[in-house]
Amino acid sequence: MKEPNEYIEMRVPAKPEYVGVIRLTASGIANRMGFSFEDIDDIKVAISEATTNAVDHAYGEHENGEVALRFVIYADRLEVIVADNGKSFNFKESTYKTEPYNKSSAIEEMREGGLGLFLMKALMDEVSINNESGGVVIVMTKHLTRDEVGHSGDTISTSESK
Repeated sequence: MKEPNEYIEMRVPAKPEYVGVIRLTASGIANRMGFSFEDIDDIKVAISEATTNAVDHAYGEHENGEVALRFVIYADRLEVIVADNGKSFNFKESTYKTEPYNKSSAIEEMREGGLGLFLMKALMDEVSINNESGGVVIVMTKHLTRDEVGHSGDTISTSESK
């Protein structure tokens, strides 16, 4: 397995107003790496869900906690680690909740609690969750697929033939 090219780490207060800062950071990193706009949006949504889960569930109402993020940049993928030191959650129950619906259910029947984990798994290529250390660590990976059109110097002409 290849070694990462770069690491970017940040710690933010576990407050909703910092989720936007994290989204902007993720967007900038993914853009710099060459991800498509669609992949960048997927990454931002998945990271927002992971961060929001930490903000909403890791710490008590009067606790001052933080969310730590690590962006691990490889030539062919981005790995994002979102961690908190708050109270852990029931892993089996949460894993069950990652399937918020079955194909025959109406959208109104979806279980709200599992939607965030479901979205992370749907939008990222790999997702793992560890809650053995007292907090929760979510590791999400998105592989970089480059569009090869135009990289060889070929262009598509829009002018009409004469």
